[in-house]
Amino acid sequence: MRDLRSLPKGHLHLHFELGMRPSTLADLAAAAGVPTPRTTGFTEFGGFSEVIAGILPVFRRPEDFERLVDEMIIDAADEGVTYLEPSFWPYVHLGVFGSAEAAWETVLARSDQVGARYGVTVRWMAAVDRVFDSPEQAVSVARLALRYADRGIVGLGLHNDENGWPPEPFMAAFRIARDGGLLSTPHAGELDGPASVRGAIETLDADRLQHGIRAMEDPRLVDTLLERGTCLDVCPTSNLLLSVVPSMAEHPLPALLRAGVRCSINADDPLLFGPTCLEEYELCRSALGLTDEELAACARSSVESGAAPIEVRTAALAGIDAWLADAGCLDGR
Repeated sequence: MRDLRSLPKGHLHLHFELGMRPSTLADLAAAAGVPTPRTTGFTEFGGFSEVIAGILPVFRRPEDFERLVDEMIIDAADEGVTYLEPSFWPYVHLGVFGSAEAAWETVLARSDQVGARYGVTVRWMAAVDRVFDSPEQAVSVARLALRYADRGIVGLGLHNDENGWPPEPFMAAFRIARDGGLLSTPHAGELDGPASVRGAIETLDADRLQHGIRAMEDPRLVDTLLERGTCLDVCPTSNLLLSVVPSMAEHPLPALLRAGVRCSINADDPLLFGPTCLEEYELCRSALGLTDEELAACARSSVESGAAPIEVRTAALAGIDAWLADAGCLDGR
């Protein structure tokens, strides 16, 4: 059986703070003099948001974020991730940094330094919070992201609850981002259905969709994804634990791949959901029955659909081809 750790892959759907190790959360809570926040006990998005709200206050110093960057990259390298594109909404941390600019400068500088050390190329997605950011504030987020486009911000995302917060009001922000060369990478088709996906594609001109799996509820929308070559950044365990799918056996990822839709496999929030990116690949093999050819296709999409530099992309794609061609590992050699 081919070793999925050695499959070169991109990780395109990772919320920065919620990718931390459980041991790091315990350390930061102890340093802050508070009990370790809970990371379980939710079955839907409302409870999930309450858990996140309990975690974020443990960050007290810029050094805490540097530690997270270090560990995120070390873990990615261990999982065979060659390209990493985490998302970050720094506005919740203004009490630590004083400004969003200072927050971005901290994580961008650190990820450049540590990524080079471990052979992981890191680029960042600037997040718009559809609940807390007005459309006007979203424009400011987009403009700030463009100021750091030459430092490592490559995309604009749209996060938080889709229900009651459709993508259309954020069209101006995403137009600014797209005109400036950033990828459009909104959440859609997770908590809301095909209308959210269609809005993200038609209004925000999405290059990728974070989740997007509910496009399967509308065959015409699947055709649109195929025509546009839109990649879905899929997170199976997240979808299960937030009751987006009733069971892992009913997850639509296999059907999406067999329909020809481009998909990447991702962890979303490992601190809360459990599996890492590598473990999600292993789960997709064991629980969803994806073949090695399908897993390699997901890895290719994860490399091709991000903003990895051409030399990183070329090397990763060659590594994926070599992984798939290595029949020797199938008999244990």
